Amino acid sequence: MSDIYIFLILLFLIFYFILAKIRLDWAVMLLIAALPSYLIRFKILGIPATLLEAMILISFVVWFFKNYKDILNKIKCRLKIKNWQLEIISYPFGWEIILLLFISYAALAVSEFSNSAMGVWKAYFFEPILLFIVVLNVFGKHTTGANLGQKKQINSLERILWALSLSAFTVSVFAIYQKITGHFIPNELWAAVETRRITSFFGYPNAVGLFLGQLVMVMIGYLIFNFQFLIPKQTTSYKLRVTKIIFLFLTIILSLLAIYFAKSEGALAGIAVGLIIFGILAGRRIRWLTILCSLVVGIGLFTGQPMRDYAAKKITLQDLSGEIRQQQWRETWQMLTSDSGRFLFGSGLANYQQAIQPYHQEGIFFNRDNDPDFRRKIVLFDENYKKKYWQPLEIYLYPHNILLNFWTELGIAGALLFVWIIGKYLVIGIWNLFGYWSLEFGNSERRKNKYLVLGLLGAMIVIIVHGVVDVPYFKNDLAVMFWLLAAIISMLNIGRGARVVE
Repeated sequence: MSDIYIFLILLFLIFYFILAKIRLDWAVMLLIAALPSYLIRFKILGIPATLLEAMILISFVVWFFKNYKDILNKIKCRLKIKNWQLEIISYPFGWEIILLLFISYAALAVSEFSNSAMGVWKAYFFEPILLFIVVLNVFGKHTTGANLGQKKQINSLERILWALSLSAFTVSVFAIYQKITGHFIPNELWAAVETRRITSFFGYPNAVGLFLGQLVMVMIGYLIFNFQFLIPKQTTSYKLRVTKIIFLFLTIILSLLAIYFAKSEGALAGIAVGLIIFGILAGRRIRWLTILCSLVVGIGLFTGQPMRDYAAKKITLQDLSGEIRQQQWRETWQMLTSDSGRFLFGSGLANYQQAIQPYHQEGIFFNRDNDPDFRRKIVLFDENYKKKYWQPLEIYLYPHNILLNFWTELGIAGALLFVWIIGKYLVIGIWNLFGYWSLEFGNSERRKNKYLVLGLLGAMIVIIVHGVVDVPYFKNDLAVMFWLLAAIISMLNIGRGARVVE
């Protein structure tokens, strides 16, 4: 690592610290726009670090010391003694965060506090939660009480969404550049014209879909949200809103193209399901249009034999990637059920590869030619036939299933906790749609926010659907984005009467 590299990082962190001291909200927006900056790695006193986590820690420290007196006072307010019992005022996802920190720390003990496990704990749990707290308190203070639905609340939400959109735009533009030129693609097979798969700033193609898939849904909600504020006047506000709409529309198109060029089928499937849910919940007219379009697409897919066979293979996981996933899950289940300790506590943080090794099968026989007599031939025919259909399997970092990912890393309690967190997120969103905006009349500011909520719900649907066959959380940027989404939906929910308390 060169001295110039370290000097530039240090210079940037000094700049970021000064910015955070002057305008913490701008600093956090820069952090959100630069989510892929976790790829910039360095060491501080021999401890591995990334630029993203350095920005998170600086933001939290600056926020804490700016507000420590208020924080201490509010902590005292949170704890009230009544009849010798401890009463705790509610906080968005508060109990879930406490449980997650406890369970994830216990998973560290299962991994014997190894360096890799410590790195996973701070990057995927501790630091994203710190950012959740900062975002909620820096931007969420305008979503309470009388400010709900007014200009300050809208601006607070929009600044976060604008930063996320800028991040998606940057990732997508670089991905399109890779598609056109083939430059900066780290794998020769992916770089070849015939088999090109773009990776953008990341190390592998599916990372593009994992990053952009959920953002596409958020941006669609934000795009429709902006359309509602268009008033045909030649004012600065009108022109700015039109500029936002053009930028969002362009970014959505570029993001979809990037996902397609990455051949991230899980992300595309997630977006398709997310759009259907979005349309069904958006209103009666859009609901019927969504159902009609879904029927037309469904009939088109299943009318033609090639498309029907392709869709059937993908849905039933009978293609190569599906067979590989199924083998991973079988091995993971065998590992988890091998003894009660593994079943309850998983393999520990960053310990899956080592734990799965005794149960790993070096490869599978895959019927790539769709031979109807494949099973009989693979047993009776010679070694050349078997070699032709042999597919080697590597040991991946995770089992590529959202439930098994959390189970192996955090144990069954951690997996159930994340099921609860995701379920609570969806319930908050649905309650905001049907339990809150249904009480509004006319074209009020509050009612318009429903498209933001629909975008947030769609983003979580993408995470769930893509998570069936991939790892939508255990990555620096994805973990941070998960808790950013939780913070945004918490801000909307806080506005309904809850309190922001540090």
